Amino acid sequence: MSLFSRRYGAHPVHLLVMACCFTVAGYAAVQLLMGRTVAVAVWFIGAALLHDLVLVPVYSAADLTAQTALPPHKDRKDPSAGRRLLNHLRAPVALSLLLLLVWFPLILRRSAPYHQDTGLSDSVYLDRWLLITAGLFAASALAALINMARRRHRTRPPVSPAEHPGREE
Repeated sequence: MSLFSRRYGAHPVHLLVMACCFTVAGYAAVQLLMGRTVAVAVWFIGAALLHDLVLVPVYSAADLTAQTALPPHKDRKDPSAGRRLLNHLRAPVALSLLLLLVWFPLILRRSAPYHQDTGLSDSVYLDRWLLITAGLFAASALAALINMARRRHRTRPPVSPAEHPGREE
């Protein structure tokens, strides 16, 4: 077993899980490509080009702008504190934009056949997306506060018994 792990680089269960994932992905690809191969290929190529040529420069520029907008951190013991706080902003922005990208026809009410096909209204999606976005930012802010409190607690010097007159050793 250890020879296999050394040669493969991971536990045998990893190989089994990866084989299952590739099997499911292969089945999904075969089902997707049956009948509309050209349309699916055009969609994938278009999505890759849109991502690489438009979205990567846009969100890279936005991230660089956010990094330069942060004031330089004055704590010499922890110069990466600003980057950690920026990560608490990056996560909810990325998740919110991903949800917007996936659901934008419904959020922006641009899905005319949706109501005809399903009988469901698309009027609730904007409110729900805004609530989810607010929840993501609130959860991220809470996580940032908890992380800052833990970090302060860890870096606080131990209190000597002489500083607590009511405590005895």
